[in-house]
Amino acid sequence: MKRSVLVGLIILIVLLVDQWVKIWVKTHMEYGDEIKIFGLDWALIHFVENNGMAFGLSLGGEYGKLALSLFRILAVSLLVYYLNILIKTQAALGILVSFALILSGALGNILDSAFYGLIFSESPYHGGVATLFPEGGGYAGFLHGRVVDMFFFPMFSGYFPDWLPVIGGNHYMFFKPVFNVADAAITLGVLNILIFQRQFLSYKEPADGTEHAASEAVSAPEAVPANPLPPADTEDVEKPSL
Repeated sequence: MKRSVLVGLIILIVLLVDQWVKIWVKTHMEYGDEIKIFGLDWALIHFVENNGMAFGLSLGGEYGKLALSLFRILAVSLLVYYLNILIKTQAALGILVSFALILSGALGNILDSAFYGLIFSESPYHGGVATLFPEGGGYAGFLHGRVVDMFFFPMFSGYFPDWLPVIGGNHYMFFKPVFNVADAAITLGVLNILIFQRQFLSYKEPADGTEHAASEAVSAPEAVPANPLPPADTEDVEKPSL
């Protein structure tokens, strides 16, 4: 399979799964609803929306939302350009997979912010489910939609010891952020590069002529005479007596 085809399949599969899960949650769950995964208390489908970045991080206000959406579009454009270079230069398969995951995740969240406000009705808190393509139009304009998140894994929680500075006595929870398939794809791509593809980060292209100069710097072995022994001094050789 060609590398370009593999990259395209990864992007397509992640996008389809990400959007299918988001649309199902948006049209089948009320905002704030929870569904246990395999009956586990610490693995939940928890429907929330956010105006910002991965894992619920956000920029304030409508202008912040617009700036973030435009930044996403710019970042995706750069990723597409760079991934095309990696494919043409026959980069390692692990690097291509990593960047394909990052690109597909970024595209997935861009679709939310760009179009969900146009095609979905509002999801009120415990006030019914959203409608796809409502008669009265969507809840927001282009690039002002909210990103749908649903995976929530509060594995354990507690309180920091009182003797710790600043955070002592405060409540903590692991893992608190709610995320989606696109966020997971971005995280997996980045972690794969940092952990398993570190040679990609440390690689430096040699300057022009460096390798050629280095090869020329290795000198050829000096010629060795056919007879390495010094010639005998015939004057000092005693002639045999007659």
